[in-house]
Amino acid sequence: MVTGELCSEFMDKLSRFAVMKHLGILEEAGLAIVEKEGRFQRHYLNAVPIQEISRRWINRFADYSSKGLLNLKEISEKEGERNDD
Repeated sequence: MVTGELCSEFMDKLSRFAVMKHLGILEEAGLAIVEKEGRFQRHYLNAVPIQEISRRWINRFADYSSKGLLNLKEISEKEGERNDD
């Protein structure tokens, strides 16, 4: 998205300066990629670091939760089989 378009999306909440500052921080952090086209700048989300964070942190906890749910399912199914007898 071009810088001007991004700024207009946040016009009611942030100044152009604030949007530009946030974009700069995202670029420094490697979370945004900026390509210059003449006098315009296009900003793209860099999904690679976000995927790395997800794999390193979020998936670990999601795996733990899903394993617990699978164990609960197995236990409840075994209890259900015992009650049917």
